[in-house]
Amino acid sequence: MGEVCTVDDGSIARAAQIIKDGGVIVIPTDTVYGIACDPFNSKAIDRIYELKRRPRYKALQVIMADADDVEDLGLYLPAPLNRLAAAFLPGAFSPIAVAEQDCRLKTIRHESDGHATQAIRVPNSALSLRILRATGPVAASSANRSGDESAQTVNEAVAAFGDQVDLYLDGGPTQGHIASTVVAADPTERDSINVLREGVIHQAAIREALHINGGGLGA
Repeated sequence: MGEVCTVDDGSIARAAQIIKDGGVIVIPTDTVYGIACDPFNSKAIDRIYELKRRPRYKALQVIMADADDVEDLGLYLPAPLNRLAAAFLPGAFSPIAVAEQDCRLKTIRHESDGHATQAIRVPNSALSLRILRATGPVAASSANRSGDESAQTVNEAVAAFGDQVDLYLDGGPTQGHIASTVVAADPTERDSINVLREGVIHQAAIREALHINGGGLGA
């Protein structure tokens, strides 16, 4: 429990098996370190909430190796998030996808309007993508106690969780403590988007991208 390993073929294979078996791991991303588990395993998801001391109303993201995995997960990106995803993924951009009726993810958030939603992301990191190609999509949140600063190094993640995590993958320090920018589609808001959390990608850059070529970005 709590072993720290450099990222190589052996540790990635172990991480994939731990996820499959319902365990919890810590992985590097292009923004901060994340704590991750199988997004279809309710008990593993509960464990992340307990470890982080995270309120249940705060949903987890699902991170994946390829944006094409969204459809396989029973999700879709409504306009204009589909166009923004074409511009910013892979990267520090977390659009809020909408869940189809047959979506089996245990991480989806049920909204007051009857829709079910899910924040998704594809990290812009060869190391992260290598891990995610082995594990498959994972439910994830920043590797820190809720309210604390996000972990930029594996040692900061270890300081937060100790031996309560099954495996830590050490990919070296990330670029900073700032997480991804979370954006939802909202036809009542300016540019039909609502920036729920401004992170690495500034809100101005998101809005500017929507107006490239007269709003034809990614069409």
